[in-house]
Amino acid sequence: MRIDFAGRAAVVTGAGGGIGRAVALGLAALGAGVLAVDLSEAGGRETEKQGRAAGQDIVFQRADVTREADVAAYVGEATRRWGTIDIFMNNAGWQGPIAPISSYSLEDFERVMAINVGGVFLGLKHVLPVMTANGRGAVVNTASLGSHVATRNLGPYTASKHAVLGLTKTAALEVARKGVRVNAVCPGPVATAMLDEIEAAQAGGDAAELRRRRTASIPDGRYAAPEEVADLMIYLASDHARHITGQGIHINGGSHAI
Repeated sequence: MRIDFAGRAAVVTGAGGGIGRAVALGLAALGAGVLAVDLSEAGGRETEKQGRAAGQDIVFQRADVTREADVAAYVGEATRRWGTIDIFMNNAGWQGPIAPISSYSLEDFERVMAINVGGVFLGLKHVLPVMTANGRGAVVNTASLGSHVATRNLGPYTASKHAVLGLTKTAALEVARKGVRVNAVCPGPVATAMLDEIEAAQAGGDAAELRRRRTASIPDGRYAAPEEVADLMIYLASDHARHITGQGIHINGGSHAI
């Protein structure tokens, strides 16, 4: 199976590290022009630097995905550069503080929802019209195993990822006959800096022991690498997945197999 994105344009949010960086570099390596969007100037510039060092067409744009003007701006920049958006990796997210619901501040709850749900919503709102006007496109939202199961002290994050899956299914139905597909990936534990931060807070100091126990509970015995999640996202964006839409695809080493 060969995937070639030459001549196609992609936007990746949350491209400053982790899964976002992996998928941005992966798309660019397959020939796509990539707009790497992130709030972090340092992270986004590093992704751009790595791609350009490999001779890839990748450009960083700073944006806050909770601000509609910023979302409209990154969509406008991509269409200015490449004339269209063929692939949209709607990936930016934040876990929020690790705390029980009873002690969670409303401010923190609203911030988690603004990034994880509002950012996905605004991305869909502004990218889908570009794709439907061209009669083609593929969107991959980053959901989570947390779209299906709960984790203590991650209530707002869990709620937000349930919402991402709902938006994915609804958007897919709305554009299914307009040449556009919308799917989500639902990763289990992924070896990223964000998960390191979550586990450190959950463990109260002994994150290594927590990771050992979690790793032991995964059927294939390990966390995913960001590149493995990126590979699934790239497949879903490719023509090989042309009959797949409205789905939340698990990638978790067999965890919660049903």
